[in-house]
Amino acid sequence: MNVYDSHKMADVMATVGYSLTDDYINADMVILNTCHIREKASEKIYSELGRIRQEKMRLETIENRKMTIAVAGCVAQAEGEEIMARAPFVDIVVGSQAYHQLPELLAKADRAANRAIALDFTPQEKFDALPHSSQNPGASAFLTVQEGCDKFCTFCVVPYTRGAEYSRSFAEIIDEAKRLADSGAVEITLLGQNVNAYHGDGKTLADLIHTIAELPQIQRIRYMTSHPRDMQDDLIEAHGNCAKLMPFLHLPIQSGSNNVLKMMNRKHDAAFYLDIISRLRQARPDLAFSSDFIVGFPGETEAEFEETLELVKQVNYSQCYSFKYSPRPGTPGAVMDDSVPEEMKVERLARLQELLFAQQLAFNQKSVGKIMPVLFDRKGKHEGQLLGKTEYMQSVHLTSAPEFFGAIAPVVITGAQQNGLSGEIIQNNMVRAA
Repeated sequence: MNVYDSHKMADVMATVGYSLTDDYINADMVILNTCHIREKASEKIYSELGRIRQEKMRLETIENRKMTIAVAGCVAQAEGEEIMARAPFVDIVVGSQAYHQLPELLAKADRAANRAIALDFTPQEKFDALPHSSQNPGASAFLTVQEGCDKFCTFCVVPYTRGAEYSRSFAEIIDEAKRLADSGAVEITLLGQNVNAYHGDGKTLADLIHTIAELPQIQRIRYMTSHPRDMQDDLIEAHGNCAKLMPFLHLPIQSGSNNVLKMMNRKHDAAFYLDIISRLRQARPDLAFSSDFIVGFPGETEAEFEETLELVKQVNYSQCYSFKYSPRPGTPGAVMDDSVPEEMKVERLARLQELLFAQQLAFNQKSVGKIMPVLFDRKGKHEGQLLGKTEYMQSVHLTSAPEFFGAIAPVVITGAQQNGLSGEIIQNNMVRAA
């Protein structure tokens, strides 16, 4: 979501003459787009601002040039006034629903040492105001269809920083998908905090998927992030009857313990989640899953943690994200005092990740010897190196073949590691972005 928002901020600033640069050194404006999901991500902002401030001071002192610093995104939304007080060199603070106002805020900040802040919750106004992108999206593009969350999990700050669930209009999304396809995208990932809660114009996420699948240029469709409570029948069926919908689904559960799930206010239990997994596998037997897990939630016992390990064994994930619980200010979880000791969180996370990493490696090893279509959508660090992904979101590295950038090409998988695959391209067949 932040990648999508960052591209849109660049589009907004392009309307007033700004263009992207690869480095903040010598930049006229720096926008630090932020995330508030985890404590460490929030803490990083001030150290990053300190580095940017040094460049701002250098430009002003030595070159007599002004650098405008803006903080955007969810931390800006949640802690805007604190940022203004703690970092007086920041010129603009803009929330995740107000970044369409950046040109106006910049004009305000340019006037006689003013500083500007905008923390409005106006998602419809934002999307109505955003210009069409002038950037090439590349072979793989993001498309936000839904924002906000009404679930109010006790650990999560999203409802307070992104607001209530809002779905964009169906026609608006399809128009944007067509523009992305015409600009060269062969893969579209539909985004939302609860993307499968989409309900624009009475349509569902499955309706969106089927309509986008009709675009001949689009070869791959993905969506994230989903909530188990919003996995409707037509979406489950789409995994079985829409060939362009990729066989990989990120479906977070957070814990395998019913008691912890209740304390998290997840509004489902483990059996409900496992039933969804079963129905999805009936629709598409080769479907691979990833999830999110939090260990050390307040009050989590050893027995409840063991239930998480058991659920992981039942599902057998292809990859996962796992974290130690960290309280987010303003959430109900932050005032729960039955906390798990830090050393216990570290130990449990290590045990969980040992199991998850073993499953990921085993999943990747099953690919060895197969011919898999890989979309090479990113350039590597080295000359001629490309990075791509399989239909199952496995990373594939390729060297000395830059001509395959932006293409889907068949690859014989020759090796597997925990975090990716290696292979050799079959040269005689590929689908290339326009």
